Order: sequence, then structure tokens, then C-alpha cells
Amino acid sequence: MTDLQNPDLHAWLSQQPHGLRTYRTLQDKLEILSRHEPEQRAMCRLLSGLVGNYIEAFDEEPLPVAVADRAYGRLLDLVASLDFKGNSDRRLADINRIASCDLLN
Repeated sequence: MTDLQNPDLHAWLSQQPHGLRTYRTLQDKLEILSRHEPEQRAMCRLLSGLVGNYIEAFDEEPLPVAVADRAYGRLLDLVASLDFKGNSDRRLADINRIASCDLLN
């Protein structure tokens, strides 16, 4: 996974169930990507934090199907919109989009 890119991450995510395990695995994948592609570290950390907030909100709590479906759809759309190989302006726009995203509302 050392050359994991947006299409690969999106393709993987689109094949996963909507449960918290998927979000935890995504965090692991983002950590690996961050280590292998340091220029993506900020985007990976913000995305991992966004996912972490979602995990914390529902860890050991019942996860309503409608909430899970909506959050998963938002996350999938967000990941699809990211350009891990874009120029600095594009990366900054992606970072700002991640920072303003809320999977719960």
C-alpha cells in the first residue's frame, strides 16, 4: 500500500461495510500512507481525526442505520473529492474541505 492513492482509497472504501471497523481500518491505512508519503501527512491526519471523531461518538453505542449510511456517504464523497497528487493549492483546498467536514451533521 505504499503507493496508495485517492482512487485506490476510494475504491477500497466503497467496498466496505458501514460499521466502525471500516473507519478504524481506514485510520490504519491513512497512517501507513502518511508514513510513506510525508507530503500527504496533513491531509491524512485531518482525515484520520475526522474519522476518529465519528468512532468516538459511537464507540460501544448503538449506531442507527440512517446515521451510519449518511456518514458513510459523506465520507465516501469526501475521499472521492481528494487529490493526493494535486499541487499545493489543490492540497490546501482539500485540507480545508476535510477540516470543515462533519460526518455526524
